[in-house]
Amino acid sequence: MILSELLSAIITEEIIGDSDLDIVSLTADSRQCRPGTLFVAVRGVNVDGHNFIRQAIDNGATAVVCEEIPADSAASATWIKVANSSVALGFLASQWFGNPSRKLTLIGVTGTNGKTTIATLIYEMARLNNRRAGLLSTVVNKIEDQEIPSTHTTPDPIELNDLLHRMVEAGCSVAAMEVSSHAAHQHRIAGLHFAGGIFTNLTRDHLDYHKTFEAYLAAKQIFFNNLPKDAFALTNIDDRNGMIMVQNTRAKVYTYSLRSDADFRGRIVENRLDGMAISFNGIDIETMFTGRFNASNLTAVYGASVLMGYDRERIPVEMSRLIPVAGRFQTFRSRDGITAIVDYAHTPDALVNVLDAIRDIVGNRCSVITVCGCGGNRDKGKRPLMAEAAARRSDRLILTSDNPRNEDPAAIIDDMKTGLTPEQLAGTLSIVDRREAIRTAAALAQPGDVILIAGKGHETYQIIGPVTNHFDDREEISAAFNL
Repeated sequence: MILSELLSAIITEEIIGDSDLDIVSLTADSRQCRPGTLFVAVRGVNVDGHNFIRQAIDNGATAVVCEEIPADSAASATWIKVANSSVALGFLASQWFGNPSRKLTLIGVTGTNGKTTIATLIYEMARLNNRRAGLLSTVVNKIEDQEIPSTHTTPDPIELNDLLHRMVEAGCSVAAMEVSSHAAHQHRIAGLHFAGGIFTNLTRDHLDYHKTFEAYLAAKQIFFNNLPKDAFALTNIDDRNGMIMVQNTRAKVYTYSLRSDADFRGRIVENRLDGMAISFNGIDIETMFTGRFNASNLTAVYGASVLMGYDRERIPVEMSRLIPVAGRFQTFRSRDGITAIVDYAHTPDALVNVLDAIRDIVGNRCSVITVCGCGGNRDKGKRPLMAEAAARRSDRLILTSDNPRNEDPAAIIDDMKTGLTPEQLAGTLSIVDRREAIRTAAALAQPGDVILIAGKGHETYQIIGPVTNHFDDREEISAAFNL
């Protein structure tokens, strides 16, 4: 692609050199540069790409996009100055791959909890409506049936546009993607054209990165602020931030709720551990999902399906065929009648939602045993909140390791304990080894009891120090139950 054609997608402040160059590759990684490369110097969280401009040119970069042109800029390269190179990268990546998001009905989902479930179910609903579809999620990326491992909730702009381009090439007309607060704040979604955006909820999370709740909220708002006027913004008004999130959007705003009048209203008719009956705008369906949080997720999916133009008469039938996402309220049952639930809940609010869902179903007829921990090198402030939320809703609590990373797992557990009263501490076990903790829960449970294993859900690894080990909660509870 000719450089000038690429640059037509961005606002430039200054260009030094020839813009009539043939560009053969685009990258923000100086190590990937070769003759004909356009290198974009991005200021990252930990690394500033401006420090690697010289390396990029030495490796053959033909042109450089940056926020500051070096005083000793080499005449052999074309220099393009922009106000924000992160934003520029998003638009350049989109242009490089032929603006694939404009050739898809791209739906973004953001919020603290429910992103993966809603995005995945929108992908599934598209396919049930005979649309070829793609998915970008925390669990996996998909191009129709092809699975591509996921390393980030939202990939970097080049990988993201590459995946969207591959979806277009595969004949997809719909794509659903999770939009993380990190991605919005770091402009990874810059340049994308969304047909719709969905807000789930907002509770404490990622404060190790955003520092304050207000900054976290503002990062989420970026997504809605940038939606085009021909898009829809579907927001959860059961969350106090639901309308705040869309107050500055140009998109057409729609609402969904389990509690209030809304454009899309959900109501639980019957709730069980293996599913629930739910009503959407007065239409009853039977689902394989459980809990108020899933009822809310499904209401969002129902609303999105209507707004995407699917046949309203078919939508309830198709929604009854949907199955839960791996590691989200995934149930296992022992031969003697103990139920275990593996869930990704890793925030206080998510833990409350899952435990409340369990209590709504079983009441006080049986014991609830919760196994949970907190990740290392992450927001320490939520640790006591997690423990308190679990202890208040469980008959027995086992605190254990999540992904301790470079922290002492015992110290993480000690941080969690600060949220417990002396009475709650008396009913709490601390078992650093997560496998042993899960097996202990299985040994303590009696027929009819429920075990919640929270925090890792679909993950198949555990990070301890610098080492990533294979570990899957689902495999561990299956082994403990001798399944």
